[in-house]
Amino acid sequence: MKKLINAADTVVADALLGIDAAHPALRVDHEHRIIYRADTARPNKVGLVSGGGSGHEPLHGGFVGFGMLDAACAGEMFTSPTPDQMFEATTTVDRGAGVLHIIKNYTGDVMNFEMAAEMAEADTGILVESVVTHDDVAVQDSLYTAGRRGVGVTVFVEKIAGAAAEQGRDLRSVAALARRVSDSGRSMGVALTSGTVPAVGKPTFDLPDDQMELGVGIHGEPGRERVPLAGAAQIADRLLEPILADLDFTRSGTIVMLNGLGGSPLIELYVMYAEVKKILDRAGVDVARSLVGNYITSLDMAGCSVTLLAADDELITLWDAPVETPGLRWGR
Repeated sequence: MKKLINAADTVVADALLGIDAAHPALRVDHEHRIIYRADTARPNKVGLVSGGGSGHEPLHGGFVGFGMLDAACAGEMFTSPTPDQMFEATTTVDRGAGVLHIIKNYTGDVMNFEMAAEMAEADTGILVESVVTHDDVAVQDSLYTAGRRGVGVTVFVEKIAGAAAEQGRDLRSVAALARRVSDSGRSMGVALTSGTVPAVGKPTFDLPDDQMELGVGIHGEPGRERVPLAGAAQIADRLLEPILADLDFTRSGTIVMLNGLGGSPLIELYVMYAEVKKILDRAGVDVARSLVGNYITSLDMAGCSVTLLAADDELITLWDAPVETPGLRWGR
């Protein structure tokens, strides 16, 4: 294992030191391992809190800032943050309008966020709403979930709900919008190699050089099937077929994210996006906006995922709204 680290057991703490040093617009609570906006949000703005296991950067800490999250809780590698972390973040970001929790559908995340919401409401009276993302069409009831896994659409929820909160919408309407986004997105991923957790020191799973894992989870969970390695055009077709079969994306504009899993260079992601766009054009899908890059990763896993969001004019307008975070930045 070759990693740019000091020690396997200090990776998360050391990375948070780097985030703190690199981004003056953020404030890091190192005791609780929470990343906050350094600026104080205006009174009566809905607070947005998310979080999850580390190793998926820039999710979630890279999406803290104007137009997206107010706080992100960093768990250990591929491990949910604790209820105490989430409680601390919730009470810190509340500005009198309540707090929205954005949760990927993994059992630990859901359970711990639920506990934190109950603690916040009982101890402080803060109103908390939650949205659970569930966009992965690959499998149902995987190793870590009841129902579909929450993956790429989480980025869309954080961006669009964050824009709505900046507009001053109330908690109920921001939460309803976030759920609409979650319900309108679908994702599918493929792994060419496994990722390596530093504390383990070896790949999470064995994947022969001539095979790929179709529908892999972001923690290395098994996907739909292990199949022979193919070219970019064939991979794009295998990723999009179940997405397009699951939801009609021809009735509105669509936001498309071609997301790297951490170990594939950008040139390969653009090769993949070209193939994805060809398939969407043939299917009659109007691509209104697109993202290509690393947005929700799995350490050094080679591969990619595709996320489509059926987006009406309101969602596209909120997507275009200004954002200023380490991971997304435009319009300011």
